[in-house]
Amino acid sequence: MTVFYEDFDQLRALLTGPWKETMRETAVIWNVQTLEETDALGKLVESILETGTVISLLGTLGAGKTRFVQAVAAAAGVPEDEVTSPTFVLIQEYKTGNRPIYHFDAYRLKDDDEFLELGPEEYFDGGGLTFIEWADRIERCLPRDYVQITIRLTETDGREFEFRRIRTR
Repeated sequence: MTVFYEDFDQLRALLTGPWKETMRETAVIWNVQTLEETDALGKLVESILETGTVISLLGTLGAGKTRFVQAVAAAAGVPEDEVTSPTFVLIQEYKTGNRPIYHFDAYRLKDDDEFLELGPEEYFDGGGLTFIEWADRIERCLPRDYVQITIRLTETDGREFEFRRIRTR
């Protein structure tokens, strides 16, 4: 596996442009220690991601999945206090920024059918960015090509973000 640490050019190449078979085994790791660094990473990611991108967010409870969506949404012009966890409502829509942000949470869903009842295809094709927390629970429902971000707590109370571009089927 090829891993790049905190490399802007590699992150841009991974998240945009045509799919290359070499991406299957490539990850970019980004470490942050503060909320300000999370905001800066969110701004960077928002500037790179193409409209229509679906983002799978993985990580344990408290890893920072919703906080990262807040950072990306703020960079897109959505007030940070408008972005809340969709755990109990299953989906939040933010349309006040320069492009829509759709924010799903699959944690409480029983199965793929329950997710499909939410009409995710409309969001995937909705002209914005679609974030799905706990996406590993509904992985078969994700589009063929998506970005996977795994967030891990570090020993120093920071966060490690692992970015991958996934292509299935």
